[in-house]
Amino acid sequence: MKNILSTFFTLFMISLGNAQIINENEFSIGKTIEINSKILHENRTVNIYLPHGYERDTLKTYPVIYLLDGSVDEDFIHIAGLVQFCSFSWINILPESIVVGIANVDRKRDFTSPSDVEIDQKELPTSGKSDKFIAFIAEELQGVIDEKYRTTNTKTLIGQSLGGLLATEILFERPGLFDNYIIISPSLWWNNEKLLAYDLDKSLKDKSVYIGVGKEGAQMERLAQSLFYKLTLEKKNDIQLFFNHFEGQDHGDVLHLAVYDAFEKLLKKKE
Repeated sequence: MKNILSTFFTLFMISLGNAQIINENEFSIGKTIEINSKILHENRTVNIYLPHGYERDTLKTYPVIYLLDGSVDEDFIHIAGLVQFCSFSWINILPESIVVGIANVDRKRDFTSPSDVEIDQKELPTSGKSDKFIAFIAEELQGVIDEKYRTTNTKTLIGQSLGGLLATEILFERPGLFDNYIIISPSLWWNNEKLLAYDLDKSLKDKSVYIGVGKEGAQMERLAQSLFYKLTLEKKNDIQLFFNHFEGQDHGDVLHLAVYDAFEKLLKKKE
């Protein structure tokens, strides 16, 4: 009996060993395009996630989610996956959406305005060119995306850390570029916190803003809360505003959970 079982087991293992791959194809979750920016004087890589049915239904249009730090080895893949998950019909948190991940060249340069602080200039010597990067988004990138893909007028911006600083600057200075702002752990310490003293003279009517922060130390948590309070006090009648403190997350892992929460609170209510 033992010999029979042994022979059977041997034959079974051999049959497994004889399994063969019959086909192998590349697997992709999106597209990559290159944009020659006249404003930035360089080529910029942009990663695009298109909903599953995009090629099949040629009449349907989609809102666009713009992601800072959108390189493949940064936040593009996990945020695109989150967008897909949240748009499944049985989840139904947000509508099917296009994700535009802006790959970085020099985020310290692109995400910061000029600073008068000596240590800022020393530690981030290429900093201070956010005005050009914002112009690239407004005057070049958005036009390319709207021309090449079937988009609606609804645009969302996601930024964390220095990306959150830039998202805040856009909200304050050029709020019309986006409808929804997801600002996570913004580095508002930059330039002695001067952005928080910004005079909100631009209309934020009909904008939606989500601010999130993890367990990231007293300064980061205070600054995120200060931004929320500033918007609450100065623009409370104009905007839809949310804040969440994720005490179980830190600066490294707060983004994914915070974006999920933002999708639930901002986009599900709007659609």
